[in-house]
Formats: sequence, C-alpha cells, structure tokens
Amino acid sequence: MLILIHEKGRTVEKILLDGQRIDVESANLVDQFWYLTKKYALHTIIWVEKKYENYLNIKDLGSIFSQNNLMLSYAIESQFLPDSIGYIDQMPFVNPNYNIKYPSWRMSTDVGGIKGETAQKFFPIFKRINDFGYLLNSIAKIGQQNSIFCYSQPNLLHKRASLNFRTFDASISDFFKFVFQFYKTEWLFVLLFCYMKYERRFPLISFLKAFFNTKYFEKTEGVDLSDLLNNKISELDQEASLDVIIPTLKRPDYIEQTLKDLASQSFLPKKVIVIEQDPDPYGVSQLLKVTQQKWPFLIEHRFIHKVGACRARNMALELVSAKWIFFADDDIRLSENFLKFAMCEIHRLAIKSLNVNCLEEGCSTVFPKIKQWGAFASGSSIVAAEYAKKCVFRTEFEFGFGEDTDYGLQLRNNGLDIIYHPKVYITHLKAPRGGFREPIKKPWEVGNILPKPSPTMMLLVNSHFSEFMKKGYKIALFIKYYRRQTIKNPFVYIHVMKKRWQISEIWSRQIDSQTSLFDEI
Repeated sequence: MLILIHEKGRTVEKILLDGQRIDVESANLVDQFWYLTKKYALHTIIWVEKKYENYLNIKDLGSIFSQNNLMLSYAIESQFLPDSIGYIDQMPFVNPNYNIKYPSWRMSTDVGGIKGETAQKFFPIFKRINDFGYLLNSIAKIGQQNSIFCYSQPNLLHKRASLNFRTFDASISDFFKFVFQFYKTEWLFVLLFCYMKYERRFPLISFLKAFFNTKYFEKTEGVDLSDLLNNKISELDQEASLDVIIPTLKRPDYIEQTLKDLASQSFLPKKVIVIEQDPDPYGVSQLLKVTQQKWPFLIEHRFIHKVGACRARNMALELVSAKWIFFADDDIRLSENFLKFAMCEIHRLAIKSLNVNCLEEGCSTVFPKIKQWGAFASGSSIVAAEYAKKCVFRTEFEFGFGEDTDYGLQLRNNGLDIIYHPKVYITHLKAPRGGFREPIKKPWEVGNILPKPSPTMMLLVNSHFSEFMKKGYKIALFIKYYRRQTIKNPFVYIHVMKKRWQISEIWSRQIDSQTSLFDEI
C-alpha cells in the first residue's frame, strides 16, 4: 500500500510505502502520481489531503481494494465537479448517496485510491492534464465505460464526525471544458442555457474556450482493461441457490417454453415462482396444465385477479427462499449454460447484482464491455436476495414507466451496485400479445392537454433527481420532444409544454399520495 499525502490537490507533502516514508521525486502532485503508478504498478496508490491523513482507515484498505479494477474516492469536504453536472447528466452516478458505498465516477482529491497499473492504462490519453482533480475525474469517467468499478466509499475513513462537505474545486472554465471533452457537444449548449436560465449567469468565454480542447468522448471504448479483471475461471459456489421470479399475463405458450429452458439448465434453479394474473374475476388459470407437469424444480404458482407487474413481483419476492433471485420475463429464451455461467461470473467479479445482456432476435450487442450499469431491468437481472428483499416495486408506477429505474435506485441506496455483462445474454422474444404493456386507459389520458412527461416518470424525477437534474431533464425533454410534435411556433410550443409539465406535476403528486389509484383496473 502506497499513500500519497498532498496539500490542496496541488503539491506533494510526503509519501508512505507500507508505513515507511520514501523520497519525493516531484513536488507537483500530477507528476508524482504518474511516476508512482508506473514505478509501483502492483501497489494500490492512495491519495489523501494532509489534514485527513489521520482519518484514513488503514487497517481495512487492503480488503476495500480487493480487485484491480476499482477506483474509489470520498468527498470529505470538497468535490471537484459541481452538482450542476446534473443539468446535463441524469444518471445515478452523478448524484451519489454519501452515507454508503455508491457507484459514482465523480472523484474527490480529499481521499481515494486506484491500482497503479490500472491508472497507467490512461497515461497515454491524459498525460497532458495538469490538474489532479480534473485528472481523477477524467480517469473515472472513461474508466467506468471500460470495466473500472468507481465508487464513493465512506469506509476509506475510520471516522467522519465533524467533517463538513461541500465545496467544489473546478472553475467554471474547467467545468465547461470537462463537459465538452466527455459528453456529446450538444450538452455544452444545454449547460450554457441552464446557467443563463437558472443561475442568471452568462459564462460565454468559458463556453467558447471549451471548443479548443481535445475531445475525449470518442475515446470511450479506447482503453483495454481486460487484463486487469480477475480472469481466473471461477468455480460455481456450491452453496449458491437461486429462485426465479416470473410474472405473466395470458401467455401460456411462452411461459411453458421459458420453463422448459429453465429445466434444461446445467445449474438448476431451486424454485420458479410464477405469478399469473387475469383481470377477469371469473377467469380461470391458463397454466394448470403447465404447472402440473413434472419439473426438476419446485413451482410456486399463484393465480390472482389484480393485475400489474409491480404487484406480481412484490408477491413473488415474499415467496423467495434462495440466496439469489433471477428476475425474468415470461417470453425469453435461455441457453442451457446461462444460469451456471451467470453465477460463475457473479462469483468471479465479486458482485451482488448482474444485469444480463437482453437481446431481441436478430439484434447484436450494443455495449461490448462489462461495466457499471445506470439502469435496472426487472426482466433480465440476477440479484442477491438479501438486497432484493429490502426493496419493493412501488405500485405507484403500476401501468406506467419507471418502476425498474426506481427499484434499481432503491438497490443502490441499500449499498448494491448493478453490473452489466455483455457475454451473459438471453433472447427476448417480445411476445406480440399479452403481458403488462397492453394499452390501459389512464385517468390522466383525457382532455385536450395531456401531461408531459408521463406522471409516473415525473414521480420518478421528483423521487430521485436533484434539483439540478430535474431542471436539466426538463430542458432536455422540451428540446427533444419539439422535433416529434406538430407545433412549430417555438413560443406557442413552450407555452403548451409548460402547461403539460404542470399537469404532470399535479398527477404525480396525486399518484404519490394515492397508491391505490389503479386498484379498480
């Protein structure tokens, strides 16, 4: 373990190697960092502001940095990028929960760490960056797309009492430069507009200067970290057990095929929980013939007359008894080694949630690398039951959109990260009939002016977005939707959209206070 102690993210104070002080080659923090990552490539390089040196949780650092592809940080007092990054980015990673380990590429110079050889992979790209905070955030932003797992990790410290966050180190010029370098160029215009509208500032010089910098956005896939992942072939955990949750609605043929695929697995589930729904109070189950067949696993079949995927999954969660849960759709196809390979990869990567690659027939993989995932898929994910059962699919989102994202954010706020794996894949058949996305008339779908966004999406925004993220989402929505509607007078369009936004706000509050809104459906 090598500890690089610095002052205000600029100069080197001292360096400790396994507790012993070693020579400083350069007082410049960035130069010294690159030197150490090369010379001590197999060591974890810890950086810490000198006034927090005594707060370091030295005893546990070895176990905290248990993998080569980790980059951790914690903002004790200062964060580099301001929270207004939410104007142009509404992913969970920009709005970390600082009370727990939380996936985030936003790095602080206060305290953090990365393996030397991992950092060195980025030297050819970022060797000209001379600001330490800017460098750390650059490595994390590109690294997260290339299999580095980045976290805000409070356990880097053994005590946090009386620590006061938050100041932001980046200048307005650095902020605009960062957005230009690491996002699509159109987001720079959105950022400028948000500063003008919401902050009554007009940073035109910073905006213009940003265009004279190197664009790193295209280099997202340009770093190969495959050799740093744990490439040891993992044996299946002999104590691993898995239950499968499948909600279904009028798809008996598809559910039978899915059960057959599960029955042919080289690693069999312990139990398959099928929640069959039919809104007809006099309807009878279409799955009795299927569920009464002989299967190599227990089938828990429930037939109910209240519909909704959220309600079904919550009911199924109460029936789970295994250590792992496979959240599955009823219209998928699985190769015979799917579950075994998935569980082996979970063990190899030391993770608690896997979002598998869900491919439609004839489609190819879009994201080719293992990485932290900003979403959650309730029809193609494997999650440790101890975390999954702490969360619920909120019925406020029933028959709308946003329940998956909300559940994923609940998981993250319980200390879980969601990892996407391109090589663990299923085929989604996209059944043309049945299911939970069939059109259902919502109470707000009447009148001349309809809400925009949908009230359930507005509920998600109000529940989880910061004020910066909410404002940025609103601006982006107004811009993107303009091309898809018929009002071409921009002033009339803005007037109408403001009304639609207000209507959505009203409905989202009503949904939030009345969870039984759809009980009669």
